[in-house]
Amino acid sequence: MGRSGPALDPEVPVLAVKVGRYPQTPSHLGAVRSFGRLGVPVYAMVEDRFTPTAVSRYLTGAFVRPSTGREPPEQLLAAIVAAGRAIGRPSVVVATDDESAVLLAEHREELAPYFLLPPVPAALPRRLANKVDLHAICQDAGVPTPHACAPTDRAGLVEAGRRWGYPLVLKNLEPFTRLRHPVVGHTTVIRSEQELLAAWARAAPADGRASVLAQEYLPAEQAEDWITHLCCGPDGEPLVLFTGLKLRSWPPGRGVTARARACPNPELAELAARLCRRIGYRGVADLDWRLDLRDGRYKLVDFNPRTGAQFRLFETVDGVDVVRALHLSLTGRPVPPGAQLSRSFGVGQIDLLSVLATSWGERRPPRDVWPRRSTERAWLCRDDLAPTVAEAARFGCSVVRVLAGSVRRS
Repeated sequence: MGRSGPALDPEVPVLAVKVGRYPQTPSHLGAVRSFGRLGVPVYAMVEDRFTPTAVSRYLTGAFVRPSTGREPPEQLLAAIVAAGRAIGRPSVVVATDDESAVLLAEHREELAPYFLLPPVPAALPRRLANKVDLHAICQDAGVPTPHACAPTDRAGLVEAGRRWGYPLVLKNLEPFTRLRHPVVGHTTVIRSEQELLAAWARAAPADGRASVLAQEYLPAEQAEDWITHLCCGPDGEPLVLFTGLKLRSWPPGRGVTARARACPNPELAELAARLCRRIGYRGVADLDWRLDLRDGRYKLVDFNPRTGAQFRLFETVDGVDVVRALHLSLTGRPVPPGAQLSRSFGVGQIDLLSVLATSWGERRPPRDVWPRRSTERAWLCRDDLAPTVAEAARFGCSVVRVLAGSVRRS
């Protein structure tokens, strides 16, 4: 069962790429469904034949190319080129993680015979994905952002904690190093100097230096989490620009989106558009903001130069999302203007975990517990059930492994 949408060129296929082991990423499957429903041949690089993406009815072909992100760039690039050659005609390529976005931008000339790519400045995606470079870009552009620094040793990290106080947020600093030498598994809230020193001791390399960002913590009870997804055309103007409110995440308050709602926000939209114009951004991007209710300012937390995990939350009344807008632009077709639809997005199993954790911690259920009729689900779709089964199996195995590990440690 297909869905209506813009008239994409069915002669131009799509390749969804990623680097690292993320078999359960909703953005990968979302891209496959988005294009496949409109009759565009869509291929994907996957870890194995049984990932949720690989079993989608909308996937034309899977390239099994497992990677860790620790491979030499030449090896990762060769895998993308091999996929392009196998497809056999120029294709639109969609990056679903920072590492692949960086590779595509920095090697655009080598990839040009096989792929259609937005003319983003080659060095820009790496700078945007680097947390300390992003902080400098925001300061230069006059865009609010939390205080941050990139201490390279233990003393600098301790000094940051004493300067801003606790809690303190720790993030891996840049693409590729977050896969090769992660300091934290994900964005981590540190609540004391003792916790900070323990985290450093677990992750610091032998030379006592590490790639980490220390960031000011904006209290969850005095903030709102907002999302901006957009696609900028070759002239730098946004072809589509969406805004939404993140309702829950996993882990709560600092992780990936578990539930969100599309909400028009002209002030935030203009702030995001102004930043992208200023830096000359081209292509798809996913921006995370935190509205600091203490001063009423939207502060940029992350700029992901690629498709976001929850991009299917956003669609216009004409059926345009960010990846469809990219395809239209790169194939020389107009992007129809239209207001964004009012709907929600949920990632079933992790949303359930977030609800349970939030209810336990706050002693009350969170808002928007029950899905709305207009909810776009990351996995469960009546017209594409196989990925739901594959995801449930993988999630179940993950739970068993966690429980088994807990038993062994007890």
